[in-house]
Amino acid sequence: QVRLVESGGGLAQDGESLTLSCAEPGRAFPLYAMAWFRQAPGAERHLVAAISSSGGRTVYADSVKGRFTIPKDNAKNTVYLQMNSLKPEDTAVYYCAADRSIIKITAGQPKPDYWGQGTQVTVSS
Repeated sequence: QVRLVESGGGLAQDGESLTLSCAEPGRAFPLYAMAWFRQAPGAERHLVAAISSSGGRTVYADSVKGRFTIPKDNAKNTVYLQMNSLKPEDTAVYYCAADRSIIKITAGQPKPDYWGQGTQVTVSS
């Protein structure tokens, strides 16, 4: 069983930065591709960024390319979402996800096997 613990959400002003963290306390973390999804009120959950188990491949949504990065630290069992130049449209609940396959994560269906509890990010103008 994989348990994901998120932290780092909160309030930011337009143009500021925030970093989200997602930790997996067990030993399986290096085997898993990781991802961040987000869900705004009344909207579906969408992929923001994903990284392969080794960290060698990353995928970003067009809306965050050049602003967000998803570093994965296998030594610390933690994946991050570094968010720069935040915009009000980045406001959403952000969810960490894990799966053995980055292909499965980016395909959209079926959904990743494991999810965090979600953390709110609010960006004001």
